[in-house]
Amino acid sequence: MAKVTPLSGFPEWLPAQRQVELYVLDMFREVAELHGFCSLETRAVEPLEQLLRKGEIDKEVYVLRRLHAEDGEDDGDPARTLGLHFDLTVPLARYVLEHQNDLAFPFRRYQIQKVWRGERPQDGRFREFYQADLDIVGQDTLPGHMEAEVAIVMAEILHRLPLPTVSIRANTRELSEGFFRSIGLEDVPAVLRGLDKLAKIGPDAVEALLRQEAGADAEQARRALDFASIRTPDASFADRVRELGGAGEQVEAGIAALTAVVERVNRAVPGICQADLSIARGLDYYTGTVFETFVEGHESLGSICSGGRYDRLASDNRHTYPGVGLSIGLSRLVSRMLSAPMVTASRAVPSCVLVAVPQEERRGDADAVARDLRSRGIPCEVSPAAQKMGKQIRHAERRGIPFVWFPADEDGGHRVKDIRSGDQTDADPATWMPAEEDRLVRVTPVDPAR
Repeated sequence: MAKVTPLSGFPEWLPAQRQVELYVLDMFREVAELHGFCSLETRAVEPLEQLLRKGEIDKEVYVLRRLHAEDGEDDGDPARTLGLHFDLTVPLARYVLEHQNDLAFPFRRYQIQKVWRGERPQDGRFREFYQADLDIVGQDTLPGHMEAEVAIVMAEILHRLPLPTVSIRANTRELSEGFFRSIGLEDVPAVLRGLDKLAKIGPDAVEALLRQEAGADAEQARRALDFASIRTPDASFADRVRELGGAGEQVEAGIAALTAVVERVNRAVPGICQADLSIARGLDYYTGTVFETFVEGHESLGSICSGGRYDRLASDNRHTYPGVGLSIGLSRLVSRMLSAPMVTASRAVPSCVLVAVPQEERRGDADAVARDLRSRGIPCEVSPAAQKMGKQIRHAERRGIPFVWFPADEDGGHRVKDIRSGDQTDADPATWMPAEEDRLVRVTPVDPAR
């Protein structure tokens, strides 16, 4: 057989790494459901014309076509061509419109699904990856307090994961737009485009952009940059905005909205949320609060979770569907958790016990023991061959299974051996329980000092 060449951008984890990914997936699902979000899975494909509505993404969309499609079958018509979805927002908008009569609004959904993007693979960026979204979608209206609600759920998810310190940074379109207009800058999109490049090109280059592309004078550019430098863990950002000349109804409304979000999220998970007025990405799309999330010590990873309020998710002739949502690139986060390394799995396989087989004629006895253990939630497997006991124990070691079970014979009862310590004790398959930390695979933080 020819040598297998891996495909760049399509991650395949080893079993122990997959345990970490499953742990993250399960944690997301568990917390989302605790907050009343229902699970949703949509089809992997959408009409190309729907996928291209989100903007300049056409170079990243994978088109789906049968190998032996007949000439002229789609005629290059985007309405008839199917593409793999590159995020979960476009499918959500279509799903809401398609099923609006069957949904109860506000509709609370979480979605964990693979998406595909034809971009250049690099550290933490893949062509096929898991994305996990939380959204609340209203019909015609959506209360403002829901902007904090999705952030609280995401904060609890991130707080439960074995990660370094995580900060959720928030800004509001109303505050940014109101401030820029109050200091005389009317081309708000140009200002936002300039400020969005702060981290890449620095304040001096951004100041030049603001003057060239947004029509700012030196004083206006300075104030815009000073505004973008504001980051506080509480509502104290408001005084600094006013000191820079921010005034008016729109500014005060933005201050009130951002204060409510920061304070409410921090009541749920103390210290996780900050007001960060440098956040500009997406403010031309989002209509309310916008969020970016960073892991301390891993800023090079960029934002691991982003989103915000959007009042134009979908609409038809009868209704509009405003929403607020947050999204994590889970594969990207898991990749960094593994490579840093931040976490480790206690073993690569789910099995806690290997049930030995003394002779093939007694495999039925081993199967009976395994049924008893599994009925009480103890993951186990039966030895694949009735070899010498030393070989069966070595098989358990190679698999990372901590216990070997020796079924009862005519001369005595059942015994179980902890192959890590060598301790062996009598045991009853109807009552024996391992320590809870051994029963299931555990994902724990790696000690940075080691």
